[in-house]
Amino acid sequence: LRQNLFQEAEEFLYRFLPQKIIYLNQLLQEDSLNVHDEMETDTQEKKEVPTCGFLPGNEKVLSLLTLVKPEVWTLKEKCILVITWIQHLIPKIEDGNDFGVAIQEKVLERMNAVKTTVEAFQTNTSKCFSERGDAMAKASQETPVMDYRAFMHKRDEAAYGELRAVVLDLRAFCAELYRFMSSNLEKTVNPKGEEKPSMYRTQD
Repeated sequence: LRQNLFQEAEEFLYRFLPQKIIYLNQLLQEDSLNVHDEMETDTQEKKEVPTCGFLPGNEKVLSLLTLVKPEVWTLKEKCILVITWIQHLIPKIEDGNDFGVAIQEKVLERMNAVKTTVEAFQTNTSKCFSERGDAMAKASQETPVMDYRAFMHKRDEAAYGELRAVVLDLRAFCAELYRFMSSNLEKTVNPKGEEKPSMYRTQD
């Protein structure tokens, strides 16, 4: 188990993070993340009075969500992996050189902060679509109510901006974690400078 954790953490640091930074940077250059025209809520002409009935979701927002959602889940899972790995490496509490343990705790603190922020992305995205769904239900069931449609239009623009910001944040998190973990890897892996039993040792 310990060896498997180490291999997965090593893959996260030396392969996953660099490749993910490159991928997210490329993703930010794509047309789907650089929409500058209006985020139309529906395809009816602006001069027409909108009819009641089925209102489709905003294709631009839904397409972007399809791209972003797996990235959020993946980074969250990787954070959990690294947190478990570092906890497994923390030595028993004892007097002496605890500088390495302090480094481990700093890495754990940052990983937990990133995981919490990523979880907030998931919550905010769900809330955003829940609010849009409520407004859409009212707009499609009642006589044409323009303030509901205006709300959906604004909500779609906000959702698009939020999703693009998530991609920017994910890229920044990956770059930060790569820099922070790389510069502190030796103390993270071997905080005492020698082999010590782990506080969280489990059966291999």
